Amino acid sequence: MTMLLRAVLIVVSVATTWMILRKIRTSKMRIEDSIFWIGFFLMLILFSLFPQIVYWMTELAGVQTPVNFIFLFIIFVLILRLFRMTVKLSQLETRVRELTMHIAIEEKLEQEEEAKESYGNTQ
Repeated sequence: MTMLLRAVLIVVSVATTWMILRKIRTSKMRIEDSIFWIGFFLMLILFSLFPQIVYWMTELAGVQTPVNFIFLFIIFVLILRLFRMTVKLSQLETRVRELTMHIAIEEKLEQEEEAKESYGNTQ
């Protein structure tokens, strides 16, 4: 792994971690979501500071170069994150649909009660 790649990984990871911490401080990001990103960037810093880990994992995975392994690792982790977010989004969509139906049923019942009351008052 070249010194340039190591330096870029460290700088980008530190800058992004700093940005995430600012977002948490200003309450623009949930702590649960930020834990993933901070862990992700700490892993990249670890890879940058100790390239032996990357070399060992490159051999273990059967990838030809450490740079390819880093890209493969990043893509894999982001795909896992995307899958988790997709599951969460599906759950939220289901919840919104259920709440919408619940509100519609309550409004319909209120309208029926008002109609009964107004019908009873006219007789």
